Amino acid sequence: MYIWFFICVLAVVAATSLHFLSVEHLKLQERYGKAKGTRIGEIYGLISGWSFFIFWMGIWVSPQPRFTVPILQNLSVSVPVVNFSIPLLHLIICTSSLIPGAWLAITGVKETTLKVAETHRTDKIVTTGVYSIVRHPQYLGGLLAHVGISFLLSARYSLFSVPFMVLLIYLISRKEERELVREFGKEYEDYKKNVPMLIPRLRR
Repeated sequence: MYIWFFICVLAVVAATSLHFLSVEHLKLQERYGKAKGTRIGEIYGLISGWSFFIFWMGIWVSPQPRFTVPILQNLSVSVPVVNFSIPLLHLIICTSSLIPGAWLAITGVKETTLKVAETHRTDKIVTTGVYSIVRHPQYLGGLLAHVGISFLLSARYSLFSVPFMVLLIYLISRKEERELVREFGKEYEDYKKNVPMLIPRLRR
């Protein structure tokens, strides 16, 4: 029953490995030439990015045990169309994390363009909008959405995988930033000093 969950986890790890290759823009250009290296990096980025996203969703929806928080567990909201019942506390937690998570992720994509989000390659550093709050708003949004959807679906393994996904996102962010420093040097180093990676500062 739970094999699909573990397959999705392994697929996310595999996509992360390919993602690491996709952001090594300078190495790929040195090995294959600028034009070919850029194209290979974009292909790696497309495959790894969409694979990561699809199998991340698979973690949420794969068959797994359900859970309920023992507070207000007798109060629930029913969805008659799909014969689904959501504990009220789960719905509150879901709403408070999924909505800001979706906003961060969508706004982050809009400010860098979908092509940059897909290929993990940019010609300039974006420091405005949500990128002035955190350096990786799309990843922060994804993590918030992960928590929200885990509660929405009462998916136990998905909720337990939160620390694993935080670690994975942190490693991906570090890898991307090492490559960005190689490409943009002091400009990106200065950006790192002024803007936190994933956790917004409460006070500027």
